[in-house]
Amino acid sequence: MTVKAERGPRERMIFSAAQLIRRDGVVSTGMREVALDAAAPRGSLQHYFPGGKAQLVDEAVGWAGDYAAGRVARFLDALPEPTPSGLFTAMVRQWTDEYEADGFAGGCPVAAAMVDCAESVPSTRKAASAAFATWTGAVAQALTEMGVPGERAGALATLMISSLEGAILLARAERDVRALTTVARELGPVLDAAVRTDG
Repeated sequence: MTVKAERGPRERMIFSAAQLIRRDGVVSTGMREVALDAAAPRGSLQHYFPGGKAQLVDEAVGWAGDYAAGRVARFLDALPEPTPSGLFTAMVRQWTDEYEADGFAGGCPVAAAMVDCAESVPSTRKAASAAFATWTGAVAQALTEMGVPGERAGALATLMISSLEGAILLARAERDVRALTTVARELGPVLDAAVRTDG
């Protein structure tokens, strides 16, 4: 996630924007700061993002949704025996590991963009909605493949992501991973109970 050298300047700027937004929010993330963090020429911002900061933010939000969705398959691949609770525990562990190693500075860039721009920038609200839909879709598909009935998979994916996002906010506010470990422990049995057992 931190290997910038392999990306071109446009991709580096989108990645940097997502990282800065997850730490500081949209309002505090400036275009100059993004270019500096991405080691990209400042003039390239207008070239790659003619729509300005709003376009860059929307693309960073889209990147974050794709990244989160892609992580679902990687989490499953790492599980010796994939279960809904195992997937959710892995999703949570990504955050507990980060917070225990690096502190509580970062959150979800999609949530941060929603908080800052929900009403003022309609395109960012739409980008955030699409990002959450991409992520939710990946989780729902994984649940279905593990035997959760299709009619419940989408609802449970929404529950998982909503619980995770809320726990991330609580963890950052409390400077403690308690909320994250709590949602993983309490939701795990509910998620596993949804797996169809009738063969």
